[in-house]
Amino acid sequence: MDAEIVRLKKLANNIRENIVEAIASIGVGHIGGCLSIADVLAVLYGKHMRYDPKNPKMAGRDRLICSKGHAGPAIYAALAEVGFFPKEELKTLNKGGTRLPSHCDMNKTPGVDMTAGSLGQGLSAAVGAGIGSKLSKDGATIYAIIGDGESQEGQIWEAAMYAGSHHLDNLIVFTDYNKMQLDGTTAEINDLEPLADKWRAFNFAVWDIPGNDVEAIDAAVTAAKALTGKPKMIILNTVKGKGVSFVEAAKVGSHSMNISADDRDKAIKELEGECRNGD
Repeated sequence: MDAEIVRLKKLANNIRENIVEAIASIGVGHIGGCLSIADVLAVLYGKHMRYDPKNPKMAGRDRLICSKGHAGPAIYAALAEVGFFPKEELKTLNKGGTRLPSHCDMNKTPGVDMTAGSLGQGLSAAVGAGIGSKLSKDGATIYAIIGDGESQEGQIWEAAMYAGSHHLDNLIVFTDYNKMQLDGTTAEINDLEPLADKWRAFNFAVWDIPGNDVEAIDAAVTAAKALTGKPKMIILNTVKGKGVSFVEAAKVGSHSMNISADDRDKAIKELEGECRNGD
């Protein structure tokens, strides 16, 4: 296996361990949807994004806006892993005085580029950031992660229509398509299919890929960055709770679930085993 892919897999595994440690420190959290995006975070922070942990507000930096606000702990896990703040701080998640509230706050956390609002708002913010980058000519790429349940919100499609209409080619959006939301599967509640065709209809270039495969994600991001004239959508077909077997088995129940100290130890042991095996 290519050394760079091995490195990205290890980074994704470390991010998963950080997620588990953070959520276990408070005993409950949105672990399923956090674990499912660890791979894309590893590819972005580990290879493609331009940023400086020592200068979080660096001019011209690439931005990552996590519209699926429940995944704040995953963003913190990645930021800590690449040096924006000490990993030990992850254990202050959602506690009094923390810089790490359960949903991201750009005024509190180094490296967070947009505060999480109501579901659907983050993509609008990303479109605005993309327009601002074009106006300032700073060369930034704007990345956004949206949820599949969140994609039932009308604001997602309003933002998509604007981005497509204005050929916002510095915008790369990811859908975490684990196909589960709070109360059931997306298919049962409000089916998104044909999802790829919907985004193409809004004038997006679309990649539909295995969402927990760092090699596939890396290839899609590389291709998306090279394409001009359109905004880009990368549909990540993910597994909710990926990497921790008992969280994967919980399915919809992993939207928010209790994580005890014993659960933490079990999860970390499993993740460390995967890392040794190169999986």
